[in-house]
Amino acid sequence: MTDTPRPSRLRLALFAFGDFAFNLYWQSAMLFLLFYYTDALDLPVGIAATIFMAAAVWDGIANFAAGLLADRRDPRGGLGRLVAIGGIPLGTGFVLAYLPPLAPGVWGLIGVCIGHILFRTAYAFINVPYLAMSARVSGDGNDRAFVAGMRMLAGTLAAIVVALGTVPIGRALFGARSPADAYFGAALAFAVIGAVILAWVGLSYHEADVPERRAPVPVLAALRAIATNRAFVTLNLAMMTVIVAVTILNKSVLYYFKYFLDDESGGQLALASMSVVSAVSVPLWMWLRRRLGARSLWFLASGLAIAGLAGFALFDIHRAGVMQTFLMAMQAMIVGLNFVFWAMLPNTIEYGERHGGLRVEGAVFGMAALLQRVAIGVATAILGLGFESAGYVANVQQSEATLLAMRLTIALVPLGFIALSCVLMALNPLARGAHARILKDLDR
Repeated sequence: MTDTPRPSRLRLALFAFGDFAFNLYWQSAMLFLLFYYTDALDLPVGIAATIFMAAAVWDGIANFAAGLLADRRDPRGGLGRLVAIGGIPLGTGFVLAYLPPLAPGVWGLIGVCIGHILFRTAYAFINVPYLAMSARVSGDGNDRAFVAGMRMLAGTLAAIVVALGTVPIGRALFGARSPADAYFGAALAFAVIGAVILAWVGLSYHEADVPERRAPVPVLAALRAIATNRAFVTLNLAMMTVIVAVTILNKSVLYYFKYFLDDESGGQLALASMSVVSAVSVPLWMWLRRRLGARSLWFLASGLAIAGLAGFALFDIHRAGVMQTFLMAMQAMIVGLNFVFWAMLPNTIEYGERHGGLRVEGAVFGMAALLQRVAIGVATAILGLGFESAGYVANVQQSEATLLAMRLTIALVPLGFIALSCVLMALNPLARGAHARILKDLDR
């Protein structure tokens, strides 16, 4: 490492604000895109889930490829310039993901799928370099935790904008002709805002603590380094199980409010309130990390989430206010788990360097993204198959048996996966103080 001074908190916060732009796209895709397919485009839930799963798996492959490319060479002008320019194709791809079918039948479905895949590809090749930059903006563990927290706050703010603004913004631009037009109009607005922010963040980025440049790591060597990095493997397997649980829960919100509570607009309000809870809880998790350590924080957050899901499985919720309160409480725990992951992930780079002799940054973030996208695809498939086997049909009254099967899918599957995450995190070697000792060893 170079002996450059630690960056200021203001510069770290400015870099972290890039996640606001990325989350305009990501939160929209996670919260609305499947619902847009089924209830705006009237696609059968099985077909919609298959499109989403295929795009998510491709997204993972593209993320890993982007990570390998980032390790082999920096683009001309550096990663910051790539992020600044990349906002334009990323925004274009996002608009294409919400473009209504241009032809009927199979050709229309193919167009929807291509638009989604183009968006995921652009997202991967811009987001992975941005994530790799978070390992270069500072080598200090506390700075990295601060960046992780600020990124989550920026992402939370974007989630609030997406949850509350998608339909109103779309209708303001395109009127209320159809739900599909509203989503497309919002996509246009978010694409422009995101591109401007990424240009600002990318052009103002400076590396404060740069690792010594080395020869490019061969692909197989990078894969071996990742596979033998116990800190990385256990952390990411734990996060995959959480993502399966969170994806199922979050994608169910709009369906639950529409079909269980007969309050579709209440679902959008619930999503926004969940994001507000995220903003409030992130500083608390940052404070607790300093006192408990990251791994202990994981067990605390996951234990509370398991208790909440168990209560939801036992007691049927028929009031919108009660459901909203439950979702807000769950979101606070989910934020804690996400914060721990992003605070620990950069530290697995030094762990791997210390124990394997190779430092791979882009491959670490690319593989992490690949595994997360696979988890999202698995979760979407589980949700789609669960709803389809329950007898779900869009825009009609659901039977009591269908509603019960849907509710058990929403509750029990996430509960089991979060419990599994605790087992995996117990195997992670990055206990409190471990990263600081690794940095001292590397300096020597």
